[in-house]
Amino acid sequence: MRLVALICTLALCASHAQAATARWIGSWGASPAPPMATPAGGNALRATPTFSNQTIVQVVRLSAGGQRLRIRLTNEYGAKALEIGAARVSLVGADGAVVAGSDRPVTFSLGPGAIIPAGAPLVSDPVALPTKTLARLRITLFLPGESGCTCHMSGEEFVQVVAGDATQRPLPPAAGPAQYRAFLSGVEVETTAAPGPVVVAFGDSITDGYQSTVGANHRWPDRLEERLAARDANRASAVVNTGISGNRILSDGAITIFGQNALSRFDRDVLSIPGATHLIVLEGVNDLGMAGNRANPPSAEALIAGYRQLIGRAHAHGLKIYGATILPYGGAGYFTPQGEAVRTAVNTWIRTFHEFDGVIDLDAAIRDPARPERLRAELQSGDWLHPNDAGYRVMGDAVNLALFR
Repeated sequence: MRLVALICTLALCASHAQAATARWIGSWGASPAPPMATPAGGNALRATPTFSNQTIVQVVRLSAGGQRLRIRLTNEYGAKALEIGAARVSLVGADGAVVAGSDRPVTFSLGPGAIIPAGAPLVSDPVALPTKTLARLRITLFLPGESGCTCHMSGEEFVQVVAGDATQRPLPPAAGPAQYRAFLSGVEVETTAAPGPVVVAFGDSITDGYQSTVGANHRWPDRLEERLAARDANRASAVVNTGISGNRILSDGAITIFGQNALSRFDRDVLSIPGATHLIVLEGVNDLGMAGNRANPPSAEALIAGYRQLIGRAHAHGLKIYGATILPYGGAGYFTPQGEAVRTAVNTWIRTFHEFDGVIDLDAAIRDPARPERLRAELQSGDWLHPNDAGYRVMGDAVNLALFR
């Protein structure tokens, strides 16, 4: 009996030690893209900003929480080295105000600032700031010198820029109009909670949440992370959004801020995320509509070959990869019957050939049954390409959580 009791005690201790092992996982992301100047007669809000002796304040909503966190900064499209003069993080409440006692300095190799070489990312030292699931985190960066910006240009969250070093000054919540992500590409958390799925949402503007309400976190990956958080109350589950508006699988964006093609950016935007376990791919509509000659879009075979590359690379790193069907886009400015034929063929392949580890049929969830080449009218934002808040919620609710054990 004593031997049995001893074995049980040792097993219990080993189980507890395993559960308490700290590990880093991705909790939030925004994929960077090359900069772009204001086009002649174009929308200045689409131009990549520049900074000089200014402080940038950005707010993100984490998916998983943890005991510590670290931020990933990016100068990956910078033409020269980038100086970070100071950085701080704090929690913010629903009203956008800083939670008392949560403000922390961020260090880099134990120093208050850093130099990021051209073309490089930089991960901060761990910050002892406990965070909960779906916590809102404010990141404040001071840039003392002149800089361009390695930015993510569709942040769907207001950003604030003020003169000088304001990292230790109380600042009101940002109110717009700018909503990019500047030099910030990720937040990772250290957790001892039981492992849950760490899901990467990889796609274009529909994953980026374009046309959703700014500051409301109404993208479909946001809804998915809310559902996972409710299911996995005692596990560390996360969703990291790596969508880039305008992105394509086979070609770089039609303009630079639409990013490099999915095959090019896959390693950086998916495989570099710590703890990633699952991947959802929702991409391809821009390959059809933004083709140089819309009457001759890429063939279904060409797009499928691109998907197969993503599948092989995901499997080589132990990730399960799920294919989401391409949404209808009838009525959109770049719709063509030729593109619709390719979309239908690709979706049939996703559903029936079982090369992905699973299928997420977002097309079926959001299309108009009477006109299947179109979104349901009440779920689209007005351009017949992007869903509205209600549409994004339907998409997030359509993902089968049983795919993520």
